[in-house]
Amino acid sequence: MLTKNAKPIQREKRINGDLIFRWVTALFALSILAILALMLFEMARQSLPALETFGWKFVTTSEWDAVGGVFGALPYIYGSVVSSVFALLLATPLSIGAALFITEICPKRWGAIIAPLVELLAAIPSVIYGLWGVLVMAPWLQSTVEPWLIEHLGFIPLFQGAPYGVSMLAAIFILMIMVVPIITSITKEVLLAVPQNQKEAAIALGATRWETIRTAILPYGKSGILGAAILGLGRAVGETMAVTMVIGNAPKISLSLLAPAYTMPSVIANEFAEATTKLHSSALMEIGLILLIVTLIINALARLLIWSVSKGPGGAA
Repeated sequence: MLTKNAKPIQREKRINGDLIFRWVTALFALSILAILALMLFEMARQSLPALETFGWKFVTTSEWDAVGGVFGALPYIYGSVVSSVFALLLATPLSIGAALFITEICPKRWGAIIAPLVELLAAIPSVIYGLWGVLVMAPWLQSTVEPWLIEHLGFIPLFQGAPYGVSMLAAIFILMIMVVPIITSITKEVLLAVPQNQKEAAIALGATRWETIRTAILPYGKSGILGAAILGLGRAVGETMAVTMVIGNAPKISLSLLAPAYTMPSVIANEFAEATTKLHSSALMEIGLILLIVTLIINALARLLIWSVSKGPGGAA
């Protein structure tokens, strides 16, 4: 009788343990969402003075005068958008090429070595990228690349002006280097998820390696690759230290990539500790709120695109 009664007791304990574990893990998951909601609420509350004072003019005007109490965030929004988009345009083809080389072209033993080295770039602190950008890249741009661009492509508004070195172009290059590991890593996983029989079918029909990649591999993973690129965009939009050190920090809008500029994270990092008035702090907090919302939207869109690959036809993971 003791043995027969022990089994239901053990089963009941196991069920209770599973239930407790389920609720504890659910609490952990909900706590993350609660922290995010608290951040949004607190930033919105701190932004109210600027929202009430400037309204929509805050994102459509360019004047930023801390002494006069007039704040317009358009130059910072412009700088963030331009630097991130151009960095993404440069980084995406490079990342796709690197991922294709690792997964489809190089021997597996070399791919196993190269892939971790590429991903290791993401672990380098951004301030190290910034130091390298200030001490090495910016002088090189000023003495070599920017004079060449002015001489040969100066008729294009993007490349007009003086070679400052620290400029929008420097920020674009530093962001490109920083987002390449992220896009490459995710793209590699997307390409590895392409079913082997799909590749073999293309080869059986007489396709070359390039034709197999173009017709069988890239179309299958295009949503995941796009999601990887958008995740890289989210990383680029929120980057602070490296961009602050190389972009020049000039609050103006210029079509030229050779001119100094400013971004939303940079102005927060530079001015928040020095803000002496409530309106100034509120304006910086509103910039932070805009940055947070934009980053959340970008990352959510990227996750949806990657999820569409994992749940799409073929069952890619």
